[in-house]
Amino acid sequence: MPAPRDHATTEAQFHAALWAPQTPEGLGQPDTRQRRFAVYRNNVQHGLTQALAARFPVIRRLLGETFFAAMARVFAAQYPPETPVLHEWGGSFPGFLDGFEPVRRLPYLSDVARLELARGRSYHAADAPRADPAQLAALKPETIRLTLAPSVAAFASRWPAVSIWAANQPGATPAALPPGPEYGLIGRTPACDVVVVPLDAPQHRILCALLAGASLAEAASDTDPSRLLVPLVRHGLIATLTGDPL
Repeated sequence: MPAPRDHATTEAQFHAALWAPQTPEGLGQPDTRQRRFAVYRNNVQHGLTQALAARFPVIRRLLGETFFAAMARVFAAQYPPETPVLHEWGGSFPGFLDGFEPVRRLPYLSDVARLELARGRSYHAADAPRADPAQLAALKPETIRLTLAPSVAAFASRWPAVSIWAANQPGATPAALPPGPEYGLIGRTPACDVVVVPLDAPQHRILCALLAGASLAEAASDTDPSRLLVPLVRHGLIATLTGDPL
């Protein structure tokens, strides 16, 4: 039947026109409609650029607003939103940066973007109860199991991505970057602040094991977990604590 094919062709032309530098003459629009379409196209492109900038503010800061805006239009043309919920859009951005030739000499960018993406997902994660940390002292250490809040994520980068992100926060004091790799804990506090806590490699391994369902004793079989437990307790990121009483 020709109707579905005609609709698909029109939809493809419309999408191509949204991201073309100029309104294609092939659409056969009168001048007035061309101008109106150009206004609509600019509004769409500007809105998506602002949405991407809001999700990846450090990337915008690192690259500059003009370059970021031009790059965002290229990204949106390749990965247009699939739903009207724009906070779900941008998951392909780190991978896009990996293959975007103009930033090839900045290989850490994609990991910084992954950190920012993880922060956004943490902010929108489901709510969870907050365990009473006093339970830790009342349970046999070898039997303790932690359920972490859904907002908790483990982050790893072969670059100093955590330090780069931190150095580009408002009010940050400039400092020399350490050599990579770097690791981090990401989570949303009960006050809805998303924290990024630097970790070393052993603490990151413990966090990954806990997120995979291991007991505390299994996760920390050869490492003291206290330096990980401190930020988990401080920021209210433990949802439940179970184990045998002392």
